[in-house]
Amino acid sequence: MEMLIGNSITTCLSPSVYDMICKLGFEVRENCDISTIVTQNGEVCWQTVTECVSYTESDQNLDYWKSVRLLGPLCEAVHLHLLCLTKVQFESRYALWFQWTNFPELFPEIFDALESLQSTAISLSLMKLTSCLERALGDVFLLVGKECPFLLRDLLSSEELAYIFGQSVMNVLKVFVGSPCGLNLRNILWHGFASPQEIPPKYCSMMLLLTAGLGQLLRSYLQQTKFTLVHRSFVTLTNLEDLTIFPDVTYDILSVLEEVMKKSTFILKIMLPYWEVAIIKFKSHRFADCAILLLIQLETGLRNVFATINKCPKRLLTAESTALYTTFDEILAKELNDGKINQLPLFLGEPAMEFLWDFLNHQEGPRIRDHLSHGEINLNEFPKETTNQLLAFSLVLLLRFIDEDVLSVFKEKAAIKSLISFAEGYSSCFHPVSQLKKQVLNCEKSISIWPLLPLPEEQIQEAMRLKDNSETDPCNSLIIKIMSELNYHVPENHCIFNNLDDLTTEKWSQLLSELCSIPIPTLYCPRIVLEVLVLLRKISAQCHQVSDQVITSSEMRYKQWVEKTLRSRQRQNYLRMLTSIKLLSPVLHLILLLVALELVNIHVVHGKSTYEYQQYLKFLKSVLQYTENLVTYTSQEKNKWNETISLTHTALLKIWTFSEKKQMLMHLAKKSTSKVVL
Repeated sequence: MEMLIGNSITTCLSPSVYDMICKLGFEVRENCDISTIVTQNGEVCWQTVTECVSYTESDQNLDYWKSVRLLGPLCEAVHLHLLCLTKVQFESRYALWFQWTNFPELFPEIFDALESLQSTAISLSLMKLTSCLERALGDVFLLVGKECPFLLRDLLSSEELAYIFGQSVMNVLKVFVGSPCGLNLRNILWHGFASPQEIPPKYCSMMLLLTAGLGQLLRSYLQQTKFTLVHRSFVTLTNLEDLTIFPDVTYDILSVLEEVMKKSTFILKIMLPYWEVAIIKFKSHRFADCAILLLIQLETGLRNVFATINKCPKRLLTAESTALYTTFDEILAKELNDGKINQLPLFLGEPAMEFLWDFLNHQEGPRIRDHLSHGEINLNEFPKETTNQLLAFSLVLLLRFIDEDVLSVFKEKAAIKSLISFAEGYSSCFHPVSQLKKQVLNCEKSISIWPLLPLPEEQIQEAMRLKDNSETDPCNSLIIKIMSELNYHVPENHCIFNNLDDLTTEKWSQLLSELCSIPIPTLYCPRIVLEVLVLLRKISAQCHQVSDQVITSSEMRYKQWVEKTLRSRQRQNYLRMLTSIKLLSPVLHLILLLVALELVNIHVVHGKSTYEYQQYLKFLKSVLQYTENLVTYTSQEKNKWNETISLTHTALLKIWTFSEKKQMLMHLAKKSTSKVVL
């Protein structure tokens, strides 16, 4: 069991942040007349609220400390007001004003949470409210602005929203959710700093009322301008099948998790209620709620490990407003702010780090925490499979922080042993390396369709007759020479062909599959590696587009040929196309082989001098230019099949010339001992 520094900690809030949230808003004891804050019809009296916002005398900047003190009694009055309403009364007064958020069904749920007086439910409600509000405010911003800011604090500071709602209203929101100098409710919750009991329910009530008030202000603005508010589409999580690593979480596994939660030192005792509610939410099929709670608590627990291993206990707490919080970005980084190596990756191991990077960071991954916290996902449609994976990973992580004797008992369970095995064998799905492997295999799959394309017998004979007099022979000679060179660098030097006719679809598929199965380190790839990967991916993508265009054109022309709707010139062009694609098939396979071999040896790029590296990039860009031109020539708009032959010959010459210089990555790498069986 790994010992952590936070096992007996009573708060993750630094002293000043704790005072701001838990004490400051309670210092002024006065009863506010609710009728001065909200009318019987549910209309917010913004002047009463904005007058409580204070400014510094020197520069008229917001005085957050004083503003929170003065707003405290208003929040209390609003909270008591909402608790006095029945749900029917609440909806009749306020439901209309939540429509602008594009998630109006959320707010009756928040009302229920407030009435339940359950601190964890209120914290979860506030997280969902702030993410929903951020998304809705972004939609409003786009009424007059062009590019919506990514961060809520920048959104609240924008001139566009100040123009629509008024600067004084924006300042109120800044006090609650827009600045680390204020209550900063969104960030301290979404980054897992606040325990359930540390969030005063009255702030959730106030945010509920402010959201309704914004809806009222927006209605007036839309009536005056005749604008229509358009909501952006929700983000759809894609490629989730790649992340389905663990089997479904069964009730047996959940029962183990419930037991482990109470024993694992990964979980701070003050945060245990979040975990307990997460399990309840999963069982009741509230998968988004479960995922939200798991994500914030994974960040809390990993921050604890980060602070312990790197011997910086203060990083466990919220930073002051003048410093950055320790969030996932810092926790998962290679280095600390002072340049020292972050010890967390070494402790967790690459599989766990790759899982976290896949889920949270990689641009082509689901980036679940970002999408959830910025209100970009439809919570009602959040996939069970994703929450399932988070739960399974969380259990494996918790097991690393329990006594060895207890762990050995759990490991005897087949399901737990299986989860641990899957976790230890995890490799990245969304790193550019993994994405390139997928591209290569998908492109090869597309090219493998070519031999199955329909061709009339008479057409084949005529195409072969034309081929004898074509310009393809010089290209074929170059292909043989380049293939022979590339073949030498295939692991174990397995010969894949004797002549072009030997290059069967099955052999290509097997060879590329074997090459793409070779493990390649992906964690913290340097910039120089990522630059090469970008070019290789662009080349692969262009090859795939060429293949798809060939399939589409061939099927269309065949149908026209059979129906005898082709004019004479079109018939000749169709035959030229057949001649050309007979050449393009081995050329595209050659390029895919080149890409795959360079990928296998990608980290050798560090051995190049600056000049060699620039020359290498120049070569890759020339291959990319060829594939881009090929996309243009093989499009239905251009249909320049003769030109593809001369274009291909020029490209093959460049590849052969560069190959002779022995400056590809495969040339610089030591011979691999991996076996590729064909």
